[in-house]
Amino acid sequence: MSPSAAPPGEDPSAWAQAVDKVRDLAADLISSLPSIGIALAVFAAFYVAGKLLRTTIRRVAMTRRRNQNLGLVLGRLTQGAMFILGALVGCVIVFPNFTPASLLQFLGIGSVAIGFAFRDVLQNYLAGILLLLTEPFRIGDQIRFGSYEGTVEEIQTRATLLKTYDGRRVVIPNSELFTNSVMVNTAFEVRRLEYDVGIGYGDDVERAKALILEALRSVDGVLPEPAPDVLAMELAASSVNLRVRWWIRPPRQHDALDARDQVLVAVKRALTEGGVDLPFPTTQVLFHDQTEETDGDRSRQREGWPAGKGPAPRPRGVARAQEPRDAAPPSRGERRDTDGGAP
Repeated sequence: MSPSAAPPGEDPSAWAQAVDKVRDLAADLISSLPSIGIALAVFAAFYVAGKLLRTTIRRVAMTRRRNQNLGLVLGRLTQGAMFILGALVGCVIVFPNFTPASLLQFLGIGSVAIGFAFRDVLQNYLAGILLLLTEPFRIGDQIRFGSYEGTVEEIQTRATLLKTYDGRRVVIPNSELFTNSVMVNTAFEVRRLEYDVGIGYGDDVERAKALILEALRSVDGVLPEPAPDVLAMELAASSVNLRVRWWIRPPRQHDALDARDQVLVAVKRALTEGGVDLPFPTTQVLFHDQTEETDGDRSRQREGWPAGKGPAPRPRGVARAQEPRDAAPPSRGERRDTDGGAP
């Protein structure tokens, strides 16, 4: 059967029209192959140029710490603009009748559906751009967000990568970082640390303060300015609590832990050598025989009980405790109900 011959039962004219349309489409596709090839080459050129521009802008910005985030923003915007421009030029090459006005018309029709479909993605993208522009923190800063704390590795389009101190990575959406509170530990050049030390009630508070300050000045990581200080903060149950405060530079987590270790060792050594007591909570528990039969001499004062007269009374059951004290005692052999069943 020839290609133009219709199958049995089909209209020959309709079949011929379909075959002609397929031939026309194939001919148009073949004739458009050079244009498609040129469009793909142009798009690839714009894409590579966008990547190169982004890398160049980022490298230039990395040489200046305060311009790192701005370089990231400009690099991403440049790459996105080159991508869109390459796509538009490619469409114009393949479809000569295509104009930017038709693209805007298409976006206007589908903007609502696109907005609902990619709402979270666009929200995180815009939040990432705003974070890079406003710079509440930069790459390399150490921040705390909720229960996560670590060093900012990268601020991506969708999320920010945080490396924790124990070597794990946390991916935090940019919209959450932009709308919630974030603590930046390295926002300033210096950082204050503090620790509470308890001394005994019989120790001289001023002398203990002097010993602690002397110990602080002997630690290399403690800054002389701002000067360290010691404040009496609480009269606790078993100690007088003194708050020790000092400043360090740089304010990174490793330096904070190292300074705390040296300060606590120096303060403990100074107070111990100076004869200052470092008490710990103690509890005293007193046990009494509530029946008073085996609780010692009733005529002498005991802990918590006043001195009494006469011999120690016999234990009384529940039934006997409800009787008047002047009631006659039961005769020998008479049995009464008690809580323990004793006569």
